[in-house]
Amino acid sequence: MRWSTRLIWVDARGEKDFQERHVPGAVLLNESDWEILLPGFIGVWQPSSKVIVYCDSQACDASQAVALRLQRELKLSEIYVLQGGWATWAKTHP
Repeated sequence: MRWSTRLIWVDARGEKDFQERHVPGAVLLNESDWEILLPGFIGVWQPSSKVIVYCDSQACDASQAVALRLQRELKLSEIYVLQGGWATWAKTHP
């Protein structure tokens, strides 16, 4: 899928995993450090942005939790969750 608008990748994993490897340009935003990390997300977000949230794998539900919280607290509507999470990204972008 190709979008002509700006994409923001949100990594919902822990900081250790994020530091080891992440989608290029991704912003770290997880539930455990929400208040500390949220300003970093807000700093890059623009009204025309589409947000794609990911965590470790299909079995991980952290991306769903972060996506729902962004929808609920910031009233964002263009939020998607990467099916299969980081595991899928890593397979397709070695």
